[in-house]
Amino acid sequence: MSLLEQINQDIKESMLAREKVRLEALRSVKKEFQEVLTAKGSTGELPDDKALAIIRKLLKQRSDSAAIYTENGRADLAQRELEEAEVLKAYLPQQLSAEELRPIVTAKLQELGITDIKQKGRVTGVLCKELAGRADGKLIGEVVQVVLEAMN
Repeated sequence: MSLLEQINQDIKESMLAREKVRLEALRSVKKEFQEVLTAKGSTGELPDDKALAIIRKLLKQRSDSAAIYTENGRADLAQRELEEAEVLKAYLPQQLSAEELRPIVTAKLQELGITDIKQKGRVTGVLCKELAGRADGKLIGEVVQVVLEAMN
């Protein structure tokens, strides 16, 4: 079952269970999927990797919105955004933790022969491409920073 089919099925289940927050989050995902499917030049298919990228984008939007709402004293709206973010996280593969990233980062630094912190961006860029979807870019950057500082 593709991710699009799974989202459609979960929308039906959410409607029957009257889960408003989950339903709203899933409908926003479906809307984004439909925009991609009907965009000019689209093949009419949505591969799962592209669908996951869309969900990641929506998750980041929810997190950013929650932070802005919290800054402006709107805890009620921030809470709703965070609840929707939790719904979206369920559709993403398990992310690597900092502890799991450390040996990967160390190996990549040795492979590239980098020991200078000034080349942090180069390593981070390479790792972000390799670990796309499995680790957050910000976390990768932080782990690279820590490992490089420990080397010097």
